[in-house]
Amino acid sequence: MLLRLDPQVYEALARWAGDELRSANAQIEFLLRRALSESGRLPGDVAPIPPRGRPPKPSE
Repeated sequence: MLLRLDPQVYEALARWAGDELRSANAQIEFLLRRALSESGRLPGDVAPIPPRGRPPKPSE
């Protein structure tokens, strides 16, 4: 999906994403999900965002 943003908006978003250790794409998804949830428009069957960081090591 192509998303056109004002360059300054993108730079601010990218800095915010970096502060939260997310990619710009993940930050956009996070913000969209939060806005949808707060407005009561997020479908109930939407999978949660996977946790950030490395996957856990398998138990031995």
